[in-house]
Amino acid sequence: MRVSVLGLGYVGCVSAACLAGQGHEVIGVDVNQAKVDLVNAGKAPVVEERIGELTAEVVGTGALRATADVREAILGSEVSLVCVGTPSEPNGSLCTTYLERVTEQIGAAIAEKGTRHTVVFRSTMLPGTCADLLVPILEKFAGGTAGVDFGVAVNPEFLREGTSVRDFFDPPKTVIGELDPASGDVVAALYEGLPGEVFRVPVPAAEAIKYADNAFHGLKIGFANEFAAICQALGVDPHQVMDVFLADRKLNISPAYLRPGFAFGGSCLPKDLRSLVHAARRADVSVPILSHVLPSNSDHLQRAVQLVERTGKRRAGLFGLSFKPGTDDLRESPLVELAERLIGKGYDLKIYDANVSLSRLLGANREYIETRLPHIAQLLVNSVDEVIEHAEVCLVGTKDPAVLSALPHGEGPLIIDLVRLPDAETRRTETGYAGLVW
Repeated sequence: MRVSVLGLGYVGCVSAACLAGQGHEVIGVDVNQAKVDLVNAGKAPVVEERIGELTAEVVGTGALRATADVREAILGSEVSLVCVGTPSEPNGSLCTTYLERVTEQIGAAIAEKGTRHTVVFRSTMLPGTCADLLVPILEKFAGGTAGVDFGVAVNPEFLREGTSVRDFFDPPKTVIGELDPASGDVVAALYEGLPGEVFRVPVPAAEAIKYADNAFHGLKIGFANEFAAICQALGVDPHQVMDVFLADRKLNISPAYLRPGFAFGGSCLPKDLRSLVHAARRADVSVPILSHVLPSNSDHLQRAVQLVERTGKRRAGLFGLSFKPGTDDLRESPLVELAERLIGKGYDLKIYDANVSLSRLLGANREYIETRLPHIAQLLVNSVDEVIEHAEVCLVGTKDPAVLSALPHGEGPLIIDLVRLPDAETRRTETGYAGLVW
């Protein structure tokens, strides 16, 4: 394919050279004439493993050249990869100045073409940037409709500085945010033959995926460093601890606990986080990430309360009470806390949990609910139907088959989904359904 790559920084330079190495005919574009001259001389404008040799090779074969003229590059290619910078503004917001400027130039050049051109945004940008800002600019300057007269896609990069060439040819994944299938087909063809799973998703999802990756990477680094500081203060070797931590591929280094849902609770996580943060404070170790995990969890629980408040309804039902499905353990259950907050706000509440009924509870759990939660015990009912008949709004905190089969569609109480119901995608198109954060 004939490809133009706009912006010859780390991402653009590596993308251009690697695509040329894949057999594409590539034109690199940059406003900095020094970068253009370096590329045309067969030299990479960045220092990076393998990039120097690869650039020299593809320039030597004529597969890669560079220009400062956006119009020339667009007219000479069929697909453009936009790799310009999106730095932070002083207030932390995303600077889109360079994106807007180059998008205007691309649109003006597309207006001169008689053939379809596909614009692929590779720059990191917040969800909504492409659809709300860049597509209108393209349509204005190109004089056409995106997805009809020209293609638009978002293709975030997952290249690590220092190993970007290696990462390009062996990517962890390829993400294609497509405005229309034809645009996605063009991007998929660019990377044909490369390993790794390909995900074709809506444009805003592709924009968000890059942020999910980087936010989590930052969180992991911060977590490891904070925990190491606590270990050092307590006389423990943090590397020894983390070696064991990383060996757990079932829970620690795995998809476990990474699906959006309701708040966490139970007899372990809240207690252990509190004691760990307390130990850090006693040792004068600052742990801002760890100390904010429980407040974050509480804020997430409050989102459910706010969903109920926004309905304007006063009769509520709650399915689920124990902290984990299939148990009768109520210790620090987030569903108990949710019930407490609703009761405190004066809601008329009824609760059903097949595993939590006074007739079945034994020992410590029975004593716990009778002494600590007698007001909640009075709200427990013995059937799903009792809750549905009572409630104007139902909060679903369990995937109990008896509950799932009884939940109404359309008619009946409003459904607030705390667990991502199996038919959530279908329900999202109906009135009377709200997912907690989906």
